Order: sequence, then structure tokens, then C-alpha cells
Amino acid sequence: MDRLTEAKSARLLEIYSRLVNGEFLSKAALAEQYRVSDRSIQRDMESLRCFITNHALAQDIIFDYRARGYRLVNQIPKGLTNSEILVVCKILLESRSMRKDEMLPILDKLIECCVPAENRTVVKQLVANEKFHYIEPHHQKRLLPGLWEISLAIQHQNVMEIEYEKLGRSGTVHRVIEPVGLLFSEYYFYLAAFIRNIDRESVFENPDDIFPTIYRLDRIQSFHVLEEHFRVPYKDRFEEGEFRKRVQFMYGGKLQRIKFRYTGPSIEAVLDRLPTAQILNQDETGWVVTAEVFGKGIDMWLRSQGDSIVEVCYE
Repeated sequence: MDRLTEAKSARLLEIYSRLVNGEFLSKAALAEQYRVSDRSIQRDMESLRCFITNHALAQDIIFDYRARGYRLVNQIPKGLTNSEILVVCKILLESRSMRKDEMLPILDKLIECCVPAENRTVVKQLVANEKFHYIEPHHQKRLLPGLWEISLAIQHQNVMEIEYEKLGRSGTVHRVIEPVGLLFSEYYFYLAAFIRNIDRESVFENPDDIFPTIYRLDRIQSFHVLEEHFRVPYKDRFEEGEFRKRVQFMYGGKLQRIKFRYTGPSIEAVLDRLPTAQILNQDETGWVVTAEVFGKGIDMWLRSQGDSIVEVCYE
């Protein structure tokens, strides 16, 4: 290596080190310090950019035209890592939320778009067995064709008409609704909506219920998005995340607070199932827990826990 090459290599290392340490580097000052031309400094920066790109570093060197200098910025990687795409694929497969002819193409596209070519074979092999044994939901309904249209109706606050299959296949009902949220839970997608023009006293178990009705998406036999809009003030908007923390098995109903003693082996499982849960007390026999929940779904969960749940009271 000749002296000029050694000098350039040392200069590049020093410049890169200073950039990593957060310094703002003036082009003119660099040229003067190293006794090279502005053009040489530009070539140095291009060399460093090539190094960053070739090593897939989450960085970039930008030139501030107003201040006439360089700085290093950290960037969030645009693609998914091998671990991230594997996690996404595993979660989708475990959800069993769609027919095979809808689910598997999504997985294939994710892998093709997000995984570097040299790693695709490995990722495909890691999910191949689960894809082969994938079990479709029993309803056998295609969900993707209407999902986006319903989402836009929610976003734009369009009134909808739906024909909905009642539980137990006991016929259908016609509803005019104001859709406010799309949710997923326990293998199914759900639409949250307020019903228009209905006798709440005769239809609702709790006529004073101020929360939306929950419709399982695969039971919507047909729908039509109307031109008519409804308006919900921002402060009164339906928040899927807050609702989802309080509802179990997508059973609607009134908002209530429950308190119980848990004597099972894993309090973490309780806290994960009930995101609003708080531990009030702990002793050698278990934990006293309180949580804010919607409706009757909590009763199903309590029964599923057997003797691990005792001293239940609703507040």
C-alpha cells in the first residue's frame, strides 16, 4: 500500500469515527484540515456511503446544503429481519383466520418481498410444515374481497346495510349500521357498529348499553355501503385498542368491574388475558385481582379456569 492510499484510508477512518460520534463536519474545514480539495472530500463521503450500503448498516451520510457540511443519521431498516418475518408468518398461520387460498398466498408474498434472496429457502422450509397442515376455519367464507371496502366505510364514516346470519344459522336479519371498528380475536374478524332504527327495549338485553354491537365478519351474508355519512366527534370516537383490552371472546355488554382471587400456577396468564387487570393483593394462597371488562365473555373465561378462580364479585 503506497503512502497516498494509506493517508486516504486513515482519513476515511477518522472522518467516519467523527461522524459516528455525532460531529457535524464542514466540507471546507475537512478540506483544509487534510489539505485536499473539496472534490476529494466529496469522494471520501461517497466511499463511506458505499461502505454503509454494502454492509447494510442502518445509517446514511447526508449533506446539509445550508450549513455546507455532513452529518450521520441513523435509519430504521425498511425491510424485515429473518426473525421478524418468521414471527409474522407463524402468527398468521396460528391465527387460522382465513381460507387456505387466501392465507397461503399472503405468506408467499411476505417471504418474497421481505426476505433477502439468500435466506428465502430457509424461511420457506421453517414454515412449510405448518402451511401443509394448515386448517381452515369451518365457515369457509372468503374475507379479503370485502375487508378493504368495510375498512373504508369505517374510515369515511359511511352508513352500511347488512344481511347478517344469526347465531346457530337460525335465519338472517337486516340491519342499518354505523360501522366504527374492525377487530380480530380467537380465529375471527369482527365488525363493531351501532345499529340504526331498532327497538332497543325488545332487541337488546341491556337497552341502556352505549357500546357498539359486535358482528362476526364471516356471518355477514351481504353488505352495501351507502352514500350517507354519520358523524362521531373525535372525543367520542370508538377506540378499538381500548375496547379490545376489556372484551373477552367478543361478547358485548355493559362495562363492569370484576374482582376475584386467583389460586392457579401462572398469574402472568391472567394478566395477559385481561389487559386491564391489576393485582390488589398477594399472599401464600394466591392473588386478588380486579379488572374492567365488557359483557358476558368474562363469565366464559372464568368458567374455563375451574377451581383456580374463587371469590368472584362484580362491582
